[in-house]
Amino acid sequence: MFQGNMCVGVVNEELMVRVGPNAYEEALAQPHARKMDFTGKPMKGFVYVEADGFADDEDLQAWIDRGVAFASSLPAK
Repeated sequence: MFQGNMCVGVVNEELMVRVGPNAYEEALAQPHARKMDFTGKPMKGFVYVEADGFADDEDLQAWIDRGVAFASSLPAK
């Protein structure tokens, strides 16, 4: 959470990142990223990242930064 807004999380062994609608397609183009379909229906603006996509600290930080960047663009809750 960042200022009360979801930005990143862990679902089983995958990272869930809220990138927002404007960065969604770019995020999906990254290695090991896929549409988040938690409800059985893809949620635009959210992606899952397989463990190989954040195996090193630099990659993990890049995904966290994406999530925080979007959450920081929203009003605080």
